[in-house]
Amino acid sequence: MRWFAFVLLWIVAIGVRAGEVFLIPENNPKPIYPRELFRAGITGEVRVRFTVNADGSVDKLSILQSDHPDLAEAARKAIAQWRFKPWVIEGDKPAELVVTAPMVFRLDLDTPIHTNQWLKQLRCRDINEALVDFPEYAWVDSKVFDYTRAYLSNVIYTTQLQNEQRLALIARLNKRVPRIVRECRASPVRKYMSLLPKEISELL
Repeated sequence: MRWFAFVLLWIVAIGVRAGEVFLIPENNPKPIYPRELFRAGITGEVRVRFTVNADGSVDKLSILQSDHPDLAEAARKAIAQWRFKPWVIEGDKPAELVVTAPMVFRLDLDTPIHTNQWLKQLRCRDINEALVDFPEYAWVDSKVFDYTRAYLSNVIYTTQLQNEQRLALIARLNKRVPRIVRECRASPVRKYMSLLPKEISELL
């Protein structure tokens, strides 16, 4: 399956000093955003605490706060793989360091603010071409729908669209995907915007 999940989250850089120790990441994979949550537009933050040992390994991982249990599990799995540059225990250099860090899961944070202009100009023939190798179950994960969800999530202010409304609109979009793709295949010159639920097209 091809994935169009661009930048799914930011991880706050960690810089911790104790004596002369400075944590230097050597292998710090990003958490994998749970696809079902990403597709549903569910975002959130996880605050984690863990210990970095002098050999660079990580242990004693605990979740301090999480907006969703699946996000917590994604963070836990990633941090369990983290490794830092080892240091020698001498003088005031400790044998371990305790780190607290936030992980923020958001939809496509690098999506340009003018994505809606691209979506407004997008025609069905472009969607048809992009989805030529996609099986039906993966249509919902294509770039055009990822971008639409990300725009609703990141550009529309909460004063305009409460979280419950945003999630409901994303659910409506996801449900409409098969119909949009089929109508695009039937009429390649139609504009994508004309096939969206009215509440969504008005926001774009």
